[in-house]
Amino acid sequence: MKYKYILPVIASSLMILSSCDDNLMEWQKDPEHGEVTGAELPLALVEKISRYEALKTYTDFVLGNGIGADLYMSDEAYRKIVNENFDEVTPGYAMKHGAMVNSKGEINFATIDAFIAETKKAGLKVFGHTLVWHSNQNASYLNGIIAPTVIPGSSGTNILDVAGLKSGTFTNWSRGNPGKGITILANQGLAPNTQAIQLASSATSSLAYNLQITSPTTTIVTGHNYEISFYIKSDVAGKGRLSFDADASLKSKYPFKDWMNTGSETEAFATTSSWKQVKIKLAPSEFQTTATGFKFNIDLGYLPNVTYLIDVNTLAVVDLDAATGPVNLISNGTFNSGITGWSKANGANDALSDAPAANAYEGSGAMKVVNAVSTPTEQWRTQIQTTFTSPLTAGKNYTISYMIRSEATGSVRCSSTPSSLASYQGDQTTTTTWKQIEWKITAKGGETGFGFDLGGAAGTYYIDNVLVTDGSSSGSGPTAPITIEKTDAEKAKIIGDAMADWISKMMTHYKTSVFAWDVVNEPMKEDGTLRAGNEGETATDHFSWVKYLGKDYAVTAFKLARQYGNESDKLFINDYNLESRLDKCEGLIKYVEYIESQGGKVDGIGTQMHIGLTTDKDKIVQMFQKLAASGKLIKISELDIRLGTNAPTVAQQASQAEMYQFVIDSYKKYIPTAQQYGVTIWGVSDNSKEHEFWLPDESPNLWDANYVRKHAYKGTADGLAGKDVSKDFSGELVK
Repeated sequence: MKYKYILPVIASSLMILSSCDDNLMEWQKDPEHGEVTGAELPLALVEKISRYEALKTYTDFVLGNGIGADLYMSDEAYRKIVNENFDEVTPGYAMKHGAMVNSKGEINFATIDAFIAETKKAGLKVFGHTLVWHSNQNASYLNGIIAPTVIPGSSGTNILDVAGLKSGTFTNWSRGNPGKGITILANQGLAPNTQAIQLASSATSSLAYNLQITSPTTTIVTGHNYEISFYIKSDVAGKGRLSFDADASLKSKYPFKDWMNTGSETEAFATTSSWKQVKIKLAPSEFQTTATGFKFNIDLGYLPNVTYLIDVNTLAVVDLDAATGPVNLISNGTFNSGITGWSKANGANDALSDAPAANAYEGSGAMKVVNAVSTPTEQWRTQIQTTFTSPLTAGKNYTISYMIRSEATGSVRCSSTPSSLASYQGDQTTTTTWKQIEWKITAKGGETGFGFDLGGAAGTYYIDNVLVTDGSSSGSGPTAPITIEKTDAEKAKIIGDAMADWISKMMTHYKTSVFAWDVVNEPMKEDGTLRAGNEGETATDHFSWVKYLGKDYAVTAFKLARQYGNESDKLFINDYNLESRLDKCEGLIKYVEYIESQGGKVDGIGTQMHIGLTTDKDKIVQMFQKLAASGKLIKISELDIRLGTNAPTVAQQASQAEMYQFVIDSYKKYIPTAQQYGVTIWGVSDNSKEHEFWLPDESPNLWDANYVRKHAYKGTADGLAGKDVSKDFSGELVK
């Protein structure tokens, strides 16, 4: 190939080229006064580099680039470099679970669809990165689907007499039609260590009242609305209803109701092996005009040989129009109509906002607070406050209670205002599960309000059902919230289903446009053993699939990717530090062998190679030798070389170029041609836009901060070409 280039001859160019000895040019005559031939000139390094062709012209294997999808779409200069120099691109973040999956588990394909459409125009392939990792996951969603189920208490004070059920004597309850038996069972309720009524229908049961239990009489107030609720499940599919005394209480003995909030009124409700809530409202118009109370029957005799469980603690009747028990000393504790009455005393501009019903403990809304920075000893840095309806009385006891959860482990405390009268609650830990926290204080007298201090731990918090009482009335009337922990088996099933949903939809959606994938990313610990999921990562986007699915999580992932993708897709497993920890490299190879022993098929192994100038070259060679022996396709998946500064010297840049060339030379020397998938350079340039989150204040790439080729460009090209390309340059000054 013949290289031709016009050398700059103006004085400013000469000054620049004279800035270092390597770049000195000896002019034989003033070019203004006669021809200067390129053959007479030693080529300066900057001129050599500028005369190189696009990188991809120097190799036959896939040359990739790890890029920011948003920069590629928005920055023309960035996009031009990528399009000209590379065969394949790997989106650094935009294709990951955390970027694409929302709080409901839905996948938003729009960004990557647009990205792929744009790369196709340039003739680029896209490498899928990455399906299953422990970072950059929507951890809030994944933790949420396996979080304990929190069942709110009854809508008000429970006025149903359940003492006979809790004692096991059935006092005031009637078992007129007991079927095969109606008994009380310990430890069978919704929550641990709670009771349930067991009702078993007989082999001949066919009518609703063939299995029936009748409640005590509940006294009513004329004109009031009432609510009956309980949780029920059955060993097999079942059916039930509630019936009433038509003469003394309700006008209809067998009212049709929307028993389980299905949107339609029916004669009966259906039961399954999962707990379901039955909740109905009785309006004043449904009662006889002379009614002073009512009993209800739970009729479960429709079907033979069904065993039902009814949770005793959730069995309640509530007078929805009863006078409220405790008086709330703040005006807006439910946030059902926004966050009126609450204000930010300290914190970022966007620290306080209202949250929709999906983020509420119950009702139509909650308060959302975002604290950006952890300051454990300065909790007031993010502080949300409200005022009492009247100042507190000195010496009187008060209780502040609230429901709170956070998107990751967090911390909260309350403090009273003004600061001259402040009392402080001890720090309380928050988790992804709703929990009720109470703070009891004795007033100093004159306190005008209180606040939530959330500056101790960075994160996003949701607060609901804030109640401040003075102790004159109790808030213990409603049935208590119930928290139900999921079993390990239930968590494994839920997370397994989430993985299947994610991988199947990604592979199906991109089946005609993406043909190579990082299926599993960074599965190994540094000592070469498999991550267990309890390594202590605390990032809000961290979620360990292995923690719930065990060692076979990668087996499942590869099987799913193969099932829903193309048979010819290249499926990779990928990890870092394989060149510095050879035991980790060996462990990864053994894990690949295990995956395939269990029926998965792994096409290739990716070695990231985020390295520096001091990385041991002997170990780099040994790593490639070990990877080659695996027989798999081998890919350098995320190559960059750090210099420890964003203002490197000429000597540092030369060393960086030499290291890039050494890595590529070694890859080509020790990885057989048939196993060479290719090399992906991680990042385009040293521009700060690319290094906000990855290697800030560094200079690891082939182009500098102004998108000018660095010495590393030459080292990379020479490595790809297998020679010093510039030795073939003629040096002629021609157009």
